[in-house]
Amino acid sequence: MAYNLNVNGRSMTVESDGDTPLLWALRDILGFKGTKFGCGVGLCGCCTVHIDGVATRACQTPIDSVGTSEIATIEGLATSDPGRRIQKAWLDFEVVQCGYCQPGQLMSAAALLTETPDPTDEDIDAAMSGNLCRCGTYNRIRDAIKYAAHLDATMENAQ
Repeated sequence: MAYNLNVNGRSMTVESDGDTPLLWALRDILGFKGTKFGCGVGLCGCCTVHIDGVATRACQTPIDSVGTSEIATIEGLATSDPGRRIQKAWLDFEVVQCGYCQPGQLMSAAALLTETPDPTDEDIDAAMSGNLCRCGTYNRIRDAIKYAAHLDATMENAQ
């Protein structure tokens, strides 16, 4: 069956079974390789994307449940103000080690800043608790989110 998806502001058609996880439609059919496969059961957060601005596990989201919702992947993160600020903060704090979990971490952090512009440590812990990092960069992630919360939205160096 054909499904029309709105990914990063573009309308795209996917031929697939309705129970196909959104992750596979994004990666294998549409070529958005930034969204990662991790555990496959929604526990590690590597596959986090935004659906209508909400951090969502793409590995647990059947394609037929998406409808006309707006899907944002890591490739589209820089189109939002929180996305640009969180990317700059990640670079400034050198958060990344191996990098595998980082697309999901960034997507969860951007969703947090959209919903809670000035998060507390508890807000950050709650929002990021579903994103696992085998390198243990949690302290740098928390520091980067706090920094991003106070960055000027018009910063020159943001991509």
